[in-house]
Formats: sequence, structure tokens, C-alpha cells
Amino acid sequence: MEVDTDTNSGDVQSQLQEEYLKSLEQLEEGQLIDGRVIQVTQEQVFIDVGYKSEGKIPISEFSDIPEIGDTVSVILVSKENKHGEVIVSKQKADVKLFWKNLRQAFQDHTPVEGIIEKQVKGGFDVNLGAQVHAFLPISQSSTQKVEKPENLIGLKAKMLVERIYSDGKVNIVVNRRKCMEEEVSQKQKDFFDNTSIGDEINGVVKSFTSFGAFIDLGGFDGLLHINDMSWGHVARPKDFVKKGQEIKVKVIRIDPEERRINLSLKHFTDDPWVHFEDKYQINSIVKGRVTKLAEFGAFIELEEGIEGLAHISEFSWVKKIQSPGELLSIGDEVECMILGYDLQAGRVSLGLKQVNANPWATIQEKYPVGTRLTRKVAKITNAGAFIELEEGIDGFLHGDDISWTKKIKHPGSELSLGQELEVMVIAIDRNNRNIKLGIKQLTEDPWQNFAAAYKPGSQVEGEISSVTDFGVFVKVPGGIEGLIHKSNLSENREESPEDALKRCHAGDKITAVVLELQPEKQKASFSIRDYRKKVQRDEISRYMAEEESGDSTFTLGDILKSKGAANDAETGKEAVTGKETGAERKAEETAALKENPPQPDNGSGVAS
Repeated sequence: MEVDTDTNSGDVQSQLQEEYLKSLEQLEEGQLIDGRVIQVTQEQVFIDVGYKSEGKIPISEFSDIPEIGDTVSVILVSKENKHGEVIVSKQKADVKLFWKNLRQAFQDHTPVEGIIEKQVKGGFDVNLGAQVHAFLPISQSSTQKVEKPENLIGLKAKMLVERIYSDGKVNIVVNRRKCMEEEVSQKQKDFFDNTSIGDEINGVVKSFTSFGAFIDLGGFDGLLHINDMSWGHVARPKDFVKKGQEIKVKVIRIDPEERRINLSLKHFTDDPWVHFEDKYQINSIVKGRVTKLAEFGAFIELEEGIEGLAHISEFSWVKKIQSPGELLSIGDEVECMILGYDLQAGRVSLGLKQVNANPWATIQEKYPVGTRLTRKVAKITNAGAFIELEEGIDGFLHGDDISWTKKIKHPGSELSLGQELEVMVIAIDRNNRNIKLGIKQLTEDPWQNFAAAYKPGSQVEGEISSVTDFGVFVKVPGGIEGLIHKSNLSENREESPEDALKRCHAGDKITAVVLELQPEKQKASFSIRDYRKKVQRDEISRYMAEEESGDSTFTLGDILKSKGAANDAETGKEAVTGKETGAERKAEETAALKENPPQPDNGSGVAS
């Protein structure tokens, strides 16, 4: 059977034309349709939308150059122009799709993408695409305060649509901050749901505080405390980690309710205190580095994580350290002794002075009592002077131990700083670290010598050294001084103490008797009045002795004459003269002795 090919081809062509006309009837101008890229040139992109001819779209309408076979949404502008061509527009399609998606995003509270193009008053202009722009308030541009707005220009980010129209006009406002917070909240929820203590995670050092550093874990923070940066001493977080540094940390605490995350670097290694007793023992000498100085002492790191305290009282055997900075600086390498430790509290007590021998332990052997030394005056006080025996060890010279006889009101009048002195060690108290020195002990005590030579009642000669309102001070042999009270200055009853005091002057020579001696207190008192009584008593005693022997050439009249004219005035009689006969004179003398017999010695050498 033969087939009429001309007839068949005509039927096919007729069928195609019918389908084409039918498809034209189904589409309307302005309708959004999908086309397939069939050709791309430097100027145009050819789109097959199922018509008898292809739609042509300027390549400038594409942000990204399409490839053959790609599907492109377009708007059917005209089914056929005067040249029989289909007119389509991608740009109009983009706008239509954009608004459709924008309204949907607004209703569903889903984010849209936009590019922050420029800064405007109060915020930023955002290009949402399809030549549509929105306003982004600066307060809603980030979860943190925006210090440098220019840093956001050009940023492509997701944002929530908060408004499309205002007063019947298009006025789009977007919010990047809420979008970021929602993303962070979801990430944070996922973190707490999926992370356990001990997990190792990555983060970026975000910011610092005095107590540590905040680590960005993807929009939310974890705290890396300063005490968790290292088992050792960390003075400043900035010295240990750097801002912007990406680090691996361990999760050591999670609190979902408080949204708190604690991180650690030091927990990647064992706690060094676990092995402390394997390395260190009490009284062992170790080396360390000074990490911190305080008023009460110095912190010394023995190794990373092991830090001890050397109290200021453990710095030196001999020096009084007012501040740790006098001996140490941060970073110094030092030797010290372990005095004690507490593993539970993580504390070690250290001593610096124990590394050297205690010089006070052998001080008595080095400076026994009686040792003579020549040393310099290191310090003068109101009570005395400190004499430096060797570095850090001073002896104290009290003002009372400078002279046996001189009253020292202030040691500064006798001594000067740096002056070399010969001193004697007179006492040592090793437990209280006290050494007493003396200058006067280098010579014999003149008070003891005077006391041995002059008993109370003894006659002594001297010179008035000073006159006071209550008496005079007299310097006697040996250089010592004693007091004659004004009541003991009068030579007879008629002279008042005040009158007697008036006739005394410094430099006057006097003769007196010793009333009282206290050598241990360096005190002595003398009396002129008692000296006069002593003279009279001695004269009477001599007279009586001569009477008994019969060789008397000394008469009672001589004695009475020594009392002065005052006694004559009392009796109203004339002084005894040498005209009486021997019998009459003796009778009168005998009668006078009966009336006024000599008084016995009271034991002090002075008649009472």
C-alpha cells in the first residue's frame, strides 16, 4: 500500500498549528510563565515559552548570566507584535515574584535577603532586589551597639519585614536585629540540647573583662574565667588570649535556665595539685618566679598551677621589711623553702629567709657579754641610739648607758649619725632579738668608788655646779653630783633656807657631809647644816677627851664662841672671857655639859 507523503505532512503541520493556536488561547498577556533558555548571546537571552517564536530578553536584566537549559520566570507582555514575535520580560517577572514573596514573608514572619547599600538618616538603605528598597533603623541593624556604621555598608544579610505600607503608600521597614536574635536563640537552644560538660568546642575571643574573656560560640557567648585559663597564675586575660583569636575550649559548666556557659582551657591538662606530694616536701628548697606582690607578702609560682605565698615576716632574719618591693620584683627568680601546704585549699606557705642560716642562732657566741666593739651610729632616738653591729643586726645604746655621771636628756646632744663609738655588749636576749650596749661600762663606776670611800656622815669637799629653786648641785671627787637641799644649806638657826640659797653661786667651794647615797640610782645628797653640827660635836668630843686626860688647853668657852653672838643674845650675858680663874671656868664648863651633854651618834655618822 502506498502512502501519500504529501497528504501526511500536511496533516502534521495542520495539527501543530492547531495546538499552537490552542496554547495562545490559554495564556493571557501579563501572565507569569516559565520559559527555557535556548540561547545566550552577549546582548540577549533567548527564551522558549512554547510559542511559535522565542522571547528575547536583554542580558542586562540578569544579575547572573543564565545557562542553556535554565528555567526563567517571565511576564508575557504581548502574544505577538506586528512582526509576529512574542514579547516577554524577566524584569517585570522579577518584580511580580518579589512582591509575592515579600507579602508572604511578611505574613509568615520569615526572613528576606537584602544588601545594605548606604547610610541614611537614622539608619540604612537596603536593596531587597527587583529595584525595591527598604529602610533599616540603626537600632535594629545589629544585636550590639553599632560603633562604626560604615562597617555594615555592602553587607548581605537576612532581615524580617516589619512593614510594607504606610498611609496607603509603599514604605518598607526591615529588622535585622530580630532576625539575628532568633537565629542566635535557635543556635543557643541547639547548643544546650546537644552539648554536655566535658565537650570540646570551638569559639572566637570576643571581648575582655577584669575577670576573664567572653568567647563567641556562634552568636551567643560563653565565659572563659581568668582562673580557668591556666592552672598557673594569669595576671591579665589579655596576656593569655587575644581578641579575635579562634580557640578550642572545654565546657565545664552549663546552666540552661540562666543561659550560662563556663569554658576552660586549663582542663585540657591534669590538675598539678594532684601530683604535688610526689614533687615537694616540707623544708625542701625550691626555685620559683615572683608573680604578684601584696602588702603582706609575695606570691611565688613553683610551676604552672602551683603558686605559694611568702609572708613578709618570712623575708629576712635580720631586716625589718616594710614592703615586699624592697627585696623583690615581679618576674624575679628566687629560692625559697616549703614551710607547709594545704592540698584541699591549694595553698603553699613559703619562706625566703629559711634558705640562709639564722644569724641570731649564734649571736651569743659571736658577741658574748663584755665584748668591746667599735661600730657606727645607725639611728638616734629620744631614748638612745642604734649601733649597727653587722648588716641587719643592731644593738641599742640607751641614754642612761652613755655616762656614769652625766645626765643625758637627749642622745642627739652627745652622738651623731655615722659616728664611730667604742661600746661594750652588756646584755643579749636572743629570743626577742635584743642586744644592749653601753659606753659607760668601758670604765669603772665612779659611784661605787665614791660609795666605798665616803659613807653617810663623811665629810666631803666640792664645788657648786648649779643652783636651782630647791637647792644646789655639788660636784664632788669622782665627777659625781649630789644635791644639797636648801633646808640643809643654813649654817645657823637664824639663817632661813631662802637666804642661804641666795648666797650660793656656781663655782663656790663648799664643805659638807654625806647624808645619803644610792649608787645604783646614781643619787647622793649632802648637807652643810649637818656639817656644822658635826664640827661642833667633834669639838665637844675633843674637849671631853682632853678633860679626862688633864691636858686640856681647849675650853668650853672656845666651843661656845664658835656658836656666835646669837647664843650670847639668848642668854643676855657677855661672852666668856679668859679672865675667869681656872676653878671658876671649870665649874661653869661642868655645869654647861650637864645641861647640854653631847648627843650619841645615830648610826649615820651625824649626831641627832
